[in-house]
Amino acid sequence: MNYKSVYNTIDYILWYNQITLENIAEVGGKNASLGEMMKELSPFGIKIPNGFAITSWAYEQFISYNNIRDIIDHKLQDINYSDINNVKEASKYIRNIIINSKFPYKYKKAIISAYNYLSKDSRIEDVDVAVRSSANVEDLPLASFAGQQDTYLNIKGKANLLNAIKLCYASLYTERAIIYRKEMGYEHINISMSVGVQRMVRSDLACSGVMFTLDPESGFKKVILINASYGLGENIVQGVVTPDEYCVFKSTLMKGYKPIIQKKLGSKDIKLVYDIDGERLMKGTYVKNVPVPIEDRNKYVLSDSEILTLSRWACIIEEHYTRKNERSTPMDIEWAKDGISGELFILQARPETIHRGQNKKTIQVYQLKTKGKVLVEGKAVGEKIAQGKVRIIQDLQQMDQFQPGEVLVIEKTDPDWEPVIKKAAAIVTDRGGRTCHAAIVSRELGVPAVVGTENATKLLQNGSFVTVSCAEGEIGKVYEGDIPYTIEKINLMEIPRPRTKIMMNVGNPHKAFDFSFLPNDGVGLARQEFILTNYVKVHPMALVHFDRLREGPEKMKIRQLTENYPQKTDYFVDKLAEGIGLIAAAFFPKDVIVRLSDFKSNEYSNLLGGTDFEPIERNPMLGFRGASRYYHPRYQQGFALECLALKKARETFGLLNIKIMIPMVRTVTEGKRVIEELEKNGLRRGENGLEIFMMCEIPSNVILAEEFCEIFDGFSIGSNDLTQLVLGVDRDSEIIASLYDERNEAVKRLIASMIQIAKKNKRKIGICGEAPSNYKDFLEFLIKEGIDSISVNPNSIYSTLLKASEIETNINK
Repeated sequence: MNYKSVYNTIDYILWYNQITLENIAEVGGKNASLGEMMKELSPFGIKIPNGFAITSWAYEQFISYNNIRDIIDHKLQDINYSDINNVKEASKYIRNIIINSKFPYKYKKAIISAYNYLSKDSRIEDVDVAVRSSANVEDLPLASFAGQQDTYLNIKGKANLLNAIKLCYASLYTERAIIYRKEMGYEHINISMSVGVQRMVRSDLACSGVMFTLDPESGFKKVILINASYGLGENIVQGVVTPDEYCVFKSTLMKGYKPIIQKKLGSKDIKLVYDIDGERLMKGTYVKNVPVPIEDRNKYVLSDSEILTLSRWACIIEEHYTRKNERSTPMDIEWAKDGISGELFILQARPETIHRGQNKKTIQVYQLKTKGKVLVEGKAVGEKIAQGKVRIIQDLQQMDQFQPGEVLVIEKTDPDWEPVIKKAAAIVTDRGGRTCHAAIVSRELGVPAVVGTENATKLLQNGSFVTVSCAEGEIGKVYEGDIPYTIEKINLMEIPRPRTKIMMNVGNPHKAFDFSFLPNDGVGLARQEFILTNYVKVHPMALVHFDRLREGPEKMKIRQLTENYPQKTDYFVDKLAEGIGLIAAAFFPKDVIVRLSDFKSNEYSNLLGGTDFEPIERNPMLGFRGASRYYHPRYQQGFALECLALKKARETFGLLNIKIMIPMVRTVTEGKRVIEELEKNGLRRGENGLEIFMMCEIPSNVILAEEFCEIFDGFSIGSNDLTQLVLGVDRDSEIIASLYDERNEAVKRLIASMIQIAKKNKRKIGICGEAPSNYKDFLEFLIKEGIDSISVNPNSIYSTLLKASEIETNINK
């Protein structure tokens, strides 16, 4: 239908199929973006709900017709911004004036005509619409104005539509919007408003959410982060629910892989739905929150195919805006699924404002010196550590009680709290996810937040001193008391890059994106042990033989963790693949060498269900660990699950940069048997570039190095265990700790021999122990011997790079 030719109301109305980004002055950022996508991206399958924009010119006509411009301007000029009550009073006064004003006749006629045509096109009498504000300074590249203006859902009928438009206009002058514009340096006099009227997507019968084309915490740009919950989307953006979270790797997605590298189940305890028979709410919209059935809370909102479809759309949208802006433009996108048609739709897309265009030249690394008692945990927003006294506030009326430097503890994040967020040392909430509006604002303001704790307002006490840490990965923690911490500022532009590859030891998948910004040559040691302990939590054999487990708390916990998995072993494969995938994606396409599980039997026993499947050994350090487990009947089925996880990370996610490393290979025959097990489970050396490495940590590995070179692609020297076994010293014994030294001549001779034999046979050789970062003379020894790579812990990489560069310079003189 050619709406433009139906009636001549172009000054008041523009349909989305008439709008591009060139119309931003007329229709604001939100509407301009919707029109741009409808015109340019529909051929790629991206669906935008039909609708129209009421122009900013129409807003000016409304203000002029009612002679209220001077009244508004004078009231704004008289505000005392240091007095929150004065701001509230001015806000209420201005909004009442707007709500009680009248529409010009032509304006009103144009809106009613457009609504009638939209209803006719939708084949619904009085079609239900979303009425969305689109201010001329909203959703701009350098400021999100996140949630500053209002949206009204399930608006039906002409009178309700006109009322909702006035409420959108009035929302230009909420106290939060007034203060935010002041802080961002935007003059109130330049503010105008367009309003979008868009057919509702019946996500009240399905689901909706938000997605970013980068990780919003670290700024890592190679992933899509999707949040999803049941019902209408306002619950997510206002931080009312803790949504599901899905992470998809962009670099292999568009090559045909299915790289959903993380899926996290949210609590999703309530959903926003149509309130057909209810009374009008204060905000003028017919919706209500209802409980979500328990069985639905424990399910993922989206199927894998829907996650991948949304992710592909996100990539297309980002690519389009990057091309239009001639610079990298990460996007913040809202989506919804229609419960009647089953179709997915894009509702909004705006430039992400925190990390857009950033090229990190310096980084600040926060690190706790010690640990303490954890009071509550939630999702981390920001990567800082902050301290202060707890201030629990139940509602906005108590806002004036908050003192600068306190830790704000509230039930849910909400843009209305922006005036106190900027004064807080940190924020802690019961509800909310990492993509809610207030999380975005807290990132803009540089205030760390721990959201979605579920019970912070009940467990924390007013006036108590706490340390809020968002520097330990995805999980944010609130510690009791004053926990000392350090801040290290690193200038990335001044770090030299030596010839010897300096790689990293990484175990925590949740920190991998952050670590990827450090200068590095990949991951020389990705430890599965951390992933198994913190991410998977269950012994693989307990899943293989779940029915054999005794009833009790552990079996109940395993049952809860695997609730979404009819085949319980799939839980192990999926979670281990996700943990490995996060690390491999963070450093893609650089090598990531994943060491197969190297727990000792007593450590395996600590996994859920582990005690039923592990032997009791007097000396587990030298017992049933490493390669000997993988082909043994006691663990063979568990090892098959490890292999399936690695296969999924490589072949389903497309992370072919993953290499495999086998620990504690005592004999050449044992090495061959493990390689046979790998092949049996679909991991064949050389296939799709797969390289298989071996840990060199036993004297026999060096003595038989030539033979080991025939079956492995490379080696990584484990100096800790090698020193222990060469010197016969238990490295955990305090009594003889003084004898333990990687720089002992016997140890160095074996290492030198291993390096030379590996190089002669054209095999890669590196080291992943702590000695190179602890001892400069040991680092110099390794470099002089010609080692290919040195892998150190992330907190040591900066100093190791400096020392390695200095050593190489001196050698070359």
